[in-house]
This record gives sequence, C-alpha cells and structure tokens, in this order.
Amino acid sequence: MGIQLMEKMQAKRILQRTLSNKKTRSPSSSNADVPKGHVVVYVGETYKKRQVIPISYLNHPLFQNVLHVVEEEFGYDHPMGGLTIPCSEDYFSSLISLIRCSS
Repeated sequence: MGIQLMEKMQAKRILQRTLSNKKTRSPSSSNADVPKGHVVVYVGETYKKRQVIPISYLNHPLFQNVLHVVEEEFGYDHPMGGLTIPCSEDYFSSLISLIRCSS
C-alpha cells in the first residue's frame, strides 16, 4: 500500500513539474491539441518525438519503472517542457501496448 502511494506521489510530482514548465513556454507551443486527461511526453534517444498519452498510464507499474529511470537521468528538469523519456520509439510503443492490454 505504501509503495503504491509513493508511486502515485512521484507521478504527481512529475506531472506538476511538466505543467509548471508549460507556463514558461511561448504561446506558439501551446498544448491546445492535448485532450483532457492526457499528458505530453517526448520519446527518443536523439530526436525526441512528441507523444500524447493518458495520465492514467503514469500510475501503471511498467510505466513507473520507466519514470524511475527517467528521474535518475533527468531529475525533474525536462527541457522540452513535457516529460522526456530517453528510450527508442519502438520500446516506448511496446510499453504502451503492454499497458493498454493490461488495463
């Protein structure tokens, strides 16, 4: 129970950091195309591709593992203004597919 609470708090901190970065960006990079209940993540090892995923994915144990690695790599400083995940797009697609299947 305590671990799940910590994971949810960690996901909430990352989301809050992402949203606070959004305030400092220019209006031209608006997230008007992000549906309610979703969050922007940037995925890629060199070129970062913008992805929009449901916020609920942040609490999934598989995604929590990725968030832990991202936290070690970047802390809470994500220069793209959204959550930055430095993995291959294929890996990320596989991860999202697994999360969809288990939901």
